[in-house]
Amino acid sequence: MTAIPATEGTDAAQVGPPPPFDAELRPLLDAAAAAGRPVYTLEDIPLLRQAPPLIPVPTDEDLRRGGAFEVSTEQVPGPAGAPDIPLLICRPAGVAAPAGCLYFIHGGGMILGTNRTGGLLGAIDHAERLKLAVVSVEYRLAPETPYPGPVEDCYAGLTWTVAHAADLGVDPARVIVGGASAGGGLAAAVALLARDRGAPALLGQLLVCPMLDDRNDTPSAWQMAGLGVWDRAANELGWTALLGDARGGPDVSPYAAPARAADLSGLPPAFVDVGSAETFRDEDVAYATRIWQAGGSAELHVWPGGFHGFTGAVPQAALSRAAVAAQRDWLGRLLGPPLPV
Repeated sequence: MTAIPATEGTDAAQVGPPPPFDAELRPLLDAAAAAGRPVYTLEDIPLLRQAPPLIPVPTDEDLRRGGAFEVSTEQVPGPAGAPDIPLLICRPAGVAAPAGCLYFIHGGGMILGTNRTGGLLGAIDHAERLKLAVVSVEYRLAPETPYPGPVEDCYAGLTWTVAHAADLGVDPARVIVGGASAGGGLAAAVALLARDRGAPALLGQLLVCPMLDDRNDTPSAWQMAGLGVWDRAANELGWTALLGDARGGPDVSPYAAPARAADLSGLPPAFVDVGSAETFRDEDVAYATRIWQAGGSAELHVWPGGFHGFTGAVPQAALSRAAVAAQRDWLGRLLGPPLPV
């Protein structure tokens, strides 16, 4: 059956069967399916946060990478009237000139994670190869802090980072905002805020399987219901935690759900990637397409058979290695050659 464009009336009867998962990725999903798929509610979120992480949380020593990085933390001013924001700062050691910077926003469905989780290790891998600094922000989580708290925290941390670039050894003209999943959605939202508020200038936006559309009603959202890692039910939970009863309604801000933005012109170059077998496929493809239609620059990758977060879950798979290489290649072309040590 041919997939139809995403419309408000899309449902499971209007789309074909789900695309197949990549053969190297499939065993992990089969094992997870055999264990059963629980259905969570807002009341379950505190328990979810207490569950052991699938990937161990890195220590400062882990992040130093044998002396490749200097690791520090800062508490910086948050939005007006809000608490200070924790930033985790990893600076390349022994680099004389100001470094480019990846301002990283962690994933976790808007409800989970810290500035040491949600894709940080992948960001550090890129930074080690490219001699970048990484500044990872810890934003307040929903539902305790609904929109606009999380995105305003991320924006405040970004403005502090650029304002203190000299102290951090960072080149303020070479700052890229990036993140995965919810962090990718927040990164896109921060890029919109920076454009509309006139600062700070960003070199690019790295959007890895970004969570962009609260309507949760694309053909891929229906195709992948009950499948993969982050399905339609989980997506509804995350967006409801952030937006409450406004989720899916007519008045959701583009700074909450970037797919709602009417104008995608004037944005920094974007890298957008997503698996073909995941909930976010169609909203991410549409976002890159609309950037092109607005005259902007976007590089889009749809990885065949990829599920949500496959690069971190099965890093040794050929598809994962190709996806990570594509991200790093884009970063390298955008930033230019690594700085000398």
